[in-house]
Amino acid sequence: MQFRAYLGLIRSLAIYYNPLRRRQLRGFYADLLRPGQLAFDIGAHVGSRARAMRAAGARVVACEPQEPFAGFLRRSLPRDIVLIRQAVGPAEAVARMAVSSLHPTVSSLSTSFAAEAAEAPGFEHVRWDRSQEVRVTTMDALIAAHGLPDFVKIDVEGFELDVLAGLSRPVPMLSVEYLPAFRDRTLAVIDRLEALGAYRFNPVAGEAGGFLWPEWRDAAGARDWLAGLPADAGSGDLYARLA
Repeated sequence: MQFRAYLGLIRSLAIYYNPLRRRQLRGFYADLLRPGQLAFDIGAHVGSRARAMRAAGARVVACEPQEPFAGFLRRSLPRDIVLIRQAVGPAEAVARMAVSSLHPTVSSLSTSFAAEAAEAPGFEHVRWDRSQEVRVTTMDALIAAHGLPDFVKIDVEGFELDVLAGLSRPVPMLSVEYLPAFRDRTLAVIDRLEALGAYRFNPVAGEAGGFLWPEWRDAAGARDWLAGLPADAGSGDLYARLA
């Protein structure tokens, strides 16, 4: 099983560290962040986005509990990126993560995500073949320790709403992964953000490296767009910023 886990790590490195993707990420975050701003990377995986945020001049806190990725980040991240080898959720706890050794980007703390994904388009080849016990902290605890972030990236495979349940105040900007086959989860995230503050929204499709809309839309506009996506459409990130 450990061999399969390292195969998954190698596969992720090949995907997320190709030169084109690195250039796109660096250019995107250079436009999004200013030097000295604070960014949280929740679900850092192999650290490609944490590094791009740092290249933009941001101070970065990266959270990643999954092994062997947390160990890889401990050995490879620049020393000025703060690494938290914990998950982020609604309360401080110990939890079990469902892990896909060969497709580790879809490992999740959501108890229902793996079961739902087995029937979803694009997930037919994925198997969750082991689990890992992880420690869980909260966004509020991270803010208490490191300060209010200017930007938070959340990519936690169906656990996004749980992450936001541990946040009691709005942050200036954040992003969550959207999966059209699980649009109800993203709609619930939009509801949660509306409860926190007056947010406006803009998606980035896949790894396009640019916003889809020339103007940011309100929550109703984001919901309408999401509802119109076919279930087999590609994933991306939905950005939200305080109006």
